[in-house]
Amino acid sequence: MLRFMPVGDSMTIGSAGEHTWRHRMWQHLRDTHGGPFALVGPRETLHDPATGEPTSHEYADPGFPRAHLAGWGEGWLHMAPLIADAVRRCRADVLLVSLGLIDLGFYTNAEQTAENVRAFVTAARSANPRIRMVVLPVIPNVRAQDDADFAEQVAQFNVLLAKEIADLDEPGSPLLLASVGESYDLLTDTYDGTHPSASGEHKLAAAFAEAMHQAWGLGNRYTPNP
Repeated sequence: MLRFMPVGDSMTIGSAGEHTWRHRMWQHLRDTHGGPFALVGPRETLHDPATGEPTSHEYADPGFPRAHLAGWGEGWLHMAPLIADAVRRCRADVLLVSLGLIDLGFYTNAEQTAENVRAFVTAARSANPRIRMVVLPVIPNVRAQDDADFAEQVAQFNVLLAKEIADLDEPGSPLLLASVGESYDLLTDTYDGTHPSASGEHKLAAAFAEAMHQAWGLGNRYTPNP
């Protein structure tokens, strides 16, 4: 059985009432993987906008494995110290990672964030030397559209991230850099300029799915499941 762990920030944990891209990925794997799999992680809840806490179980479709390692306002800085224990406890085989916006927005510059990427990968491998990882760069968002300095940091980090992925890639523990592509549109694929709408959820899931299909032959090409 392959165990996939979604790791991310607010775009991955999602808010009450949402499906989340995790749900879209589960549907895709269920329909195309052709073998046993599980979504794993030490957390299951959604962010509750009413309380500002990760306490909601109000998924738009609660009937799917909801495990993850994601948190509103968390980034590479926060996940690097947690990932080894999470991988070990949940016996994760594949990490699906979407982080970086929070780091650059509030905590670290591009170079420091890249250092935390390396710490994250090292820690994950300490728990499972054969762990596989698919990583998204910082995707388009309204702050990068409106704040030139932040946009420069995002662009710089995404270049550094690609270099880290290439440098850290190993045959026994491969790393992939995914991409949401140029079709990702803040007006239609987010509901507030940052967090994914239903179409955005599909595009995030598709980014991971396409990378795994092309590089590892996992599943088929992504087809949105309504």
